[in-house]
Amino acid sequence: MGIQDRADASVQIKRMGDLQREIERIQADHNDNVAELQKQADERVAPLMAEINAIHAGVQAWSEANRDALTDGGKVKFADLTTGIIRWRNNPPKCSVSGVDAVLALLESKPDLARFIRVKKEVNKDAVLNEPEFFADNPVPGIKIVQGKEFFSVEPHNQELM
Repeated sequence: MGIQDRADASVQIKRMGDLQREIERIQADHNDNVAELQKQADERVAPLMAEINAIHAGVQAWSEANRDALTDGGKVKFADLTTGIIRWRNNPPKCSVSGVDAVLALLESKPDLARFIRVKKEVNKDAVLNEPEFFADNPVPGIKIVQGKEFFSVEPHNQELM
């Protein structure tokens, strides 16, 4: 678009705002349609999921009652039935810590427990950015302060959606 003067720029910015609002209207309509389709799908899926959950509970109850026979006395953690496999699995263990500060203080106070403390070392980029003159005068290999890139934007004034 060949913008020749301030008036042309204003006209084009207004057009840009009109186009953006039209895009917002189209996207809002689309989102409404998607929400309605999702609601319809959820309504159709709900009874199927309820039936699956009921079947799962029944198979689990039967399997628990017959676990010894199904797992050959606990030698395996699965049973291969004609139409599918049932399994018993444990989630992996996890470590839960409550009162982190107190636990860290205790671990730090006992040398034989210090190995359970992890210390993460990293460059303090905020401190580097706060002292650009220092790094300009004393370059450190591997550290470079990169100036932010300038970008141009056009923001039409908001007008009411029609």
